[in-house]
Amino acid sequence: MAIQKVAGRGAAGAAAPAEDVRRSAVTWPDGTCGLAGVEAEAAHLVVLGGFALMVDDQPVQLPSGSERLLAFVALCCRAAVPRGLIAGTLWPDAPECRAHASLRSALSRLHDMGRLALDVGPGEVGLARDVSVDLHQGRQLAHRILQGPAETAWQMPPDAIEELSLDLLPGWYDDWAMLRAEDWRQLRIHALERLAEAFTAAGRYADAVAAAHAAIRADALRESSQSCLIRAHLAEGNPSEALRDFERYARRLHTELGLSPTMHLRSLVPGLRAVTFR
Repeated sequence: MAIQKVAGRGAAGAAAPAEDVRRSAVTWPDGTCGLAGVEAEAAHLVVLGGFALMVDDQPVQLPSGSERLLAFVALCCRAAVPRGLIAGTLWPDAPECRAHASLRSALSRLHDMGRLALDVGPGEVGLARDVSVDLHQGRQLAHRILQGPAETAWQMPPDAIEELSLDLLPGWYDDWAMLRAEDWRQLRIHALERLAEAFTAAGRYADAVAAAHAAIRADALRESSQSCLIRAHLAEGNPSEALRDFERYARRLHTELGLSPTMHLRSLVPGLRAVTFR
């Protein structure tokens, strides 16, 4: 169904020029009504570190069902998602007709600002063309670090560490959210380890330690992240720091999994003394 627009009117009642209209009334393909935004209103979806919809840098309050709808569509990248898939995923325990009714309700409750983020069709729902998503930007950053030459990594600003330190939708326990969160966690850990190694080689030791710590916060028992941290300490000339972090890791690994660090990690620390567990 074509979108029907109603032009805004000036103080004297005359139709305003098209270029001056910031919003216009529309009838959406599912029969609901709302406002269509134009270029002046930029929508940005935040899914890293929590959920937020920002329009013109201002947060938009949404019902929880509408938040889940926006988040799910955002995680499907730029592909339009069939309504049946959305309904079945977000309301898996409901009968099909009830799930579709819930989807229509979630769409209608988005109201005006929420609609700016979506391209709603009769059979599919996708992100609007100009909407940005922080996860998409984070994935591009991670792939640049992992696939680019070494100079690409060590020339990254410290802000890259912060961007790669955020969990995807923390506190969301839907299966679809948790699967995507684990994909992102693995990708960003690998990118952070690459950053730590590149920063160490470039003599940016503070940034190397920060990147290694961010990787460790994502998985405290991952030995490759611990190795990056210990190598950064040693390269900076701090064997005591390296030994302290090694022992902290060894104790936790033993306590939680009953395992010991590999010989590769043990060999990194010169003058290694025996670690006792109590």
